[in-house]
Amino acid sequence: MRYMFLIYSCETSDRSAIDIEDVKSRHLAVMQEAARQGVLQGAEPLQPTSTATTVRAASAKPVIMDGPFAETKEQLAGYYILECKDLDEAISWAAKIPTGCKGTEGCIEIRPLIWPASIGVESALNMTGCGH
Repeated sequence: MRYMFLIYSCETSDRSAIDIEDVKSRHLAVMQEAARQGVLQGAEPLQPTSTATTVRAASAKPVIMDGPFAETKEQLAGYYILECKDLDEAISWAAKIPTGCKGTEGCIEIRPLIWPASIGVESALNMTGCGH
């Protein structure tokens, strides 16, 4: 089963270059281990929330807002997609993913993905009735 690991952390501009490099190196270590074990499907950090755009459907016209919609203490900072045999294995991977922010820890939300990687986009669209 493929799982998405959503990394929530606190955005801050007062982190030192040493702190930033430490978090990067810890992420790199997790990604390298996951790749060695053949479970890494994808992983990327996200740009800061100041670069976000939110689109909401309102009647027939979309409403577009700058920034993230929710006002929260933690922001979505990035994700991993890993192939895990079960939720227990996913939890053990989540425990390795760094989430530090402002001297405190963020959190990892684990969500199973609906379709396996072997299903391409066209097949997924056909399964949902949206294909051509």
